[in-house]
Amino acid sequence: MSDVQKRIDDLVKTNRVVLFMKGTAQFPMCGFSGRAVQILKACGVSDLKTFNVLEDEGVRHGIKEYANWPTIPQLYVNGEFVGGSDIMTEMYQAGELQQTVGVAA
Repeated sequence: MSDVQKRIDDLVKTNRVVLFMKGTAQFPMCGFSGRAVQILKACGVSDLKTFNVLEDEGVRHGIKEYANWPTIPQLYVNGEFVGGSDIMTEMYQAGELQQTVGVAA
């Protein structure tokens, strides 16, 4: 496992809810990242850890390999890859994301 993959793995496994995104929760730098943050707030997630991939080129590319998922944002809950913005939207609308993040719908 490379240093970048180890750093990603540590972030995913030491934080309950992690969102790898473009920008920050306060200042998303793309619409998909902004939507992901809004959905997690709507789910009542209070312990969200975000990682701005625009500040770390290694993580920006490494995260795509880590989950074998080509796009950002990427959501991880309890060490497990959940998906990107579109999957989060579908899961939220179905009431599944609320259960996944452990917040009552």
